[in-house]
Amino acid sequence: MSGTDLLDGDRDQRERGGLRVPGMVNLVLGVPAMIPLYLVWWLLTEYMPMDCPSTGDPAGAGAVNCDYTTLDHAFPVMLLLAVTGLFMLLLVLMVDVLLPLRRGDRLGGWLGTAVLILVPFTGCTALVHG
Repeated sequence: MSGTDLLDGDRDQRERGGLRVPGMVNLVLGVPAMIPLYLVWWLLTEYMPMDCPSTGDPAGAGAVNCDYTTLDHAFPVMLLLAVTGLFMLLLVLMVDVLLPLRRGDRLGGWLGTAVLILVPFTGCTALVHG
């Protein structure tokens, strides 16, 4: 089997719309995506349920589920989410849109399997909080 046969086989696989490569690539992208996904999860489960009337006195009247630790961690978590989230969005844009366009692949397979990015985070969350 020569190198051209391998390239023709790869081209045939792409033309048939094989989802194995896009699926595996998006699963691998899900590993670094666990960081911004965890930060979103933390904000939704720890920070958002708090009902602090003011940040000056979290233990004051009318405070429900309000503590200094969560308030202190909120800004760094949001900043880290902005940085890692932007990095992941750029990475997904490059891998799932720009590279397939450059190679002449169909975008449907790549964008359709992008939902697999959530699988590693979902699996780890189910194991930890199961």
